[in-house]
Amino acid sequence: MPKDFHRSLRVADQIQRELADMLSHEIKDPRLKKITITAVEASRDYSYAKVFYTAMGSQEENILIEKGLEKASGFLRSGLSKRIKLRVVPQLIFIYDKSIEQGAYLSRLIDEAIAQENKDNN
Repeated sequence: MPKDFHRSLRVADQIQRELADMLSHEIKDPRLKKITITAVEASRDYSYAKVFYTAMGSQEENILIEKGLEKASGFLRSGLSKRIKLRVVPQLIFIYDKSIEQGAYLSRLIDEAIAQENKDNN
């Protein structure tokens, strides 16, 4: 009987929860207080994990957040080793997730189109 929910998906979900908890309770860097972990993809051998995050801020703030995450990656990885019992704790690769930003932009375009159509009909 094949498993529908592979172990790597469960581990990625656990990593996401633990990172979110560490970012909100243990990290003191003010640059990292505004981010949200949207997804985690762990490799099959757990050698690395892609951590997707989003932050609602300017381009300059996003650059500062990226630098803060790079600096805190060792602390976060060691925190994961204490919280999750894995033989290999994955190397964390942080990737900015633009999907929320793009969704807000598309929603704004749709609202503008509807407003323009209503204005043209009147």
